[in-house]
Amino acid sequence: MKILIAEDDMISRKVLNKFLSQYGECDLVIDGMEAIEAYMLSIKDKSYYDLICLDIMMPKFDGLQVLKTIRKIEQQNHVKSEEQVKIIMTTALSDTEYVQEAFEYGCEAYASKPIDMNKLVEVMKKIGFKI
Repeated sequence: MKILIAEDDMISRKVLNKFLSQYGECDLVIDGMEAIEAYMLSIKDKSYYDLICLDIMMPKFDGLQVLKTIRKIEQQNHVKSEEQVKIIMTTALSDTEYVQEAFEYGCEAYASKPIDMNKLVEVMKKIGFKI
């Protein structure tokens, strides 16, 4: 499994990387611009991400902007919905408006911080990963 972790908080990024690296290769980025660049590079290299953990509140582009951009790129490249990258939004925010908006733009799941790793595994199974 190939995983992209887009997280500006160093501790959260390290925790997610340590946990998720047992399931696959993890790439780490610290802002929304880097997340988009990493995603586009994966498309160019035909080395597609299976999962993106995407923080909502990041510098340059927030997670919602990144999510919209990724889904637009997939649409432009005629990626079938069943082949789209699975995206789990992560945030310390409890604002239901952000969560609702993320689902409207096509995320598969939402995890609030601090992330409970047992719940993250449940979510990953629920969205189709065999882990």
